Amino acid sequence: MRITDLLDRRSVSLTAAPKTKSETLDMAVDLMVKSEKISNREAYRKQVYLREEESTTGIGEGIAIPHGKCDAVKKPGLAAMVIKNGVEFEALDDEPVTLLFLIAAPNTEDNIHLDVLSKLSVMLMDEEFTESLRNASSVDEFMDIIDRADSEKKDIDERLADTGSTEGTQAKILAVTSCPTGIAHTYMAAEGIEKAAKAKNCFIKIETRGSGGAKNVLTDQEIADADCIIVAADAKVPMERFDGKKVIECQVSDGISKADQLIDRAINGDAPVYHAAAGSQTSSAGNKSGGSVGHKIYMQLMNGVSHMLPLVVGGGILIAIAFLIDGLSVDLSALPADQRANFGTITPVAALFKGIGGTAFGFMLPILAGFIAMAIGDRPALALGLVGGMMAANGKSGFLGALLAGFAAGYIILGLRKLCDKLPEALEKIAPVLIYPVVGILVMGLLMTFIVEPVMGGINTGLNNALTGMGSSSKVILGIVLGGMMAIDMGGPFNKAAYVFGTAAIAAGKAATHIGVEPFLQWFVHIGGSGATLGLAILFCVKAKSKYGKTLGRTTILPSIFNINEPMIFGAPIVLNPMLLIPFIIIPLICATIAWIATSMHLVNCAVTIAPWTLPGPIGAYLACGGDWRAAVLNIILIIISVIIYYPFFKMYDNELLAEEKSKEAVSA
Repeated sequence: MRITDLLDRRSVSLTAAPKTKSETLDMAVDLMVKSEKISNREAYRKQVYLREEESTTGIGEGIAIPHGKCDAVKKPGLAAMVIKNGVEFEALDDEPVTLLFLIAAPNTEDNIHLDVLSKLSVMLMDEEFTESLRNASSVDEFMDIIDRADSEKKDIDERLADTGSTEGTQAKILAVTSCPTGIAHTYMAAEGIEKAAKAKNCFIKIETRGSGGAKNVLTDQEIADADCIIVAADAKVPMERFDGKKVIECQVSDGISKADQLIDRAINGDAPVYHAAAGSQTSSAGNKSGGSVGHKIYMQLMNGVSHMLPLVVGGGILIAIAFLIDGLSVDLSALPADQRANFGTITPVAALFKGIGGTAFGFMLPILAGFIAMAIGDRPALALGLVGGMMAANGKSGFLGALLAGFAAGYIILGLRKLCDKLPEALEKIAPVLIYPVVGILVMGLLMTFIVEPVMGGINTGLNNALTGMGSSSKVILGIVLGGMMAIDMGGPFNKAAYVFGTAAIAAGKAATHIGVEPFLQWFVHIGGSGATLGLAILFCVKAKSKYGKTLGRTTILPSIFNINEPMIFGAPIVLNPMLLIPFIIIPLICATIAWIATSMHLVNCAVTIAPWTLPGPIGAYLACGGDWRAAVLNIILIIISVIIYYPFFKMYDNELLAEEKSKEAVSA
């Protein structure tokens, strides 16, 4: 099969003039549809956009290779666009894209087209070839240029297999490249690393792990003889085989844009020695070494949140359905006080949904702690994190205790690993199956029992008692104190104490006689989490210009919708960031004031029940206020207000991030 067999003349445009990235992708998808290789345009378009969210396909040098793989693709195909004036595409080098190839890959086991596509990807690394495509005067000329180059160029895997001799070379370097789809970036990174290595007289062998499987696989002997190994991957790569070798881990895009730097590091031995933990066999983009301490903490936290989120979403929605069923079946105001606290379990069907959803919720904190721990200490740390998270869930420390447990578990394993390195070889081998779990779980249990639970539980109990005493004397002061507690500690113990205090009346099955009960705080004050950060997440997702800001927005928007804002708090970060801390504190005060006025004037009903805190804001407000649609409207208005207030502070911070990124790129160039 040749490249031109995949490229239909109807799917080539030499005069495209899109204005935005999304318009570019849509035009390319429409070109692909003209080839009649797509059965469902929207299904294919969705896959193209999903791939773009993983990382940009703008590889630099004015080239972009977006792609989508799904059942909507009847036959493998290509579409091509020459964009004379260029278009902003969030490319790796921030340069406008002038040449684009869109790939359509069917979701089948027949992957013969992948070799063709990988060859095209490598050909696009040739500046002379790409320039001739940009200057083509007709579609026929465009196709002829590709056909001639196809005949002259060797297959990438065939060329990579021809490694030559190690004699007289500076260093023996091995590499592994892999991207999520395994179509384009895998082979472009391989091409970039190969060129850079040969330019500096280094032996190079590269294992490509594409959609067609691993090719040119590294042997045990080659690994043993290697001076350094480069793993440029955004997908899973077997890593245990590299134990004891110097390994550079990076993103697959670095293999394309920073190949020279990677080879220099390999030659100079500027790489950590990789130690494979027992049971830890893979590496991916989410577990890269390097980066700032803050970024590492953020990635570790996100590993926990991402694994926890399905339980939160699934369990929360099922619990919400239980509330809806009881809301439609039972008149809450007519219920006796002792039955009101059972709302959500009154009817048998509601009780069933609530039970299933509650079971899912029960795993939330152990999973959060377990996978935070795993991100730090690999698989041996998982058990410790699960134990610590379960103790936090069953104790008084709650969410914050689970966070502390996750990080503590990871570092306990790292400490044990260092200690066990000094043991005799016979004992060192049994450490992962005996010493790590036994000693680690014991240390975690003692830590939670004697430090985390007493400290956090004591703080929560003391604050709640103080608030109870205050509530009988000065309700105005109480309101100010509660509002301040909801904002000052980023969702920590002060926030949680305020939260618990606010639930007292409703949890006891009493009618809500005051406005400031927990549902009021949940749905009208800290929407999306402490500091009403849903508005900030929306801004990062929609308006960010910096690469980091865009990534942060895409990562945090879904958790924020379900009122989990730790990724935003630690990812922005808001902690110790005056630029974002000011609106973080101010917005809850403004929201509380507006909501209090609306409720006191009976424009919105008082809260009558505790809706699951993981529900999206408008739905939660509607349920908590007894099915009052005005509460949902008020929630949306407050979200809009938070967006408006956050905007100038967000803009300043995003501009600062953008300037830093450009400065770093200028230095590296």
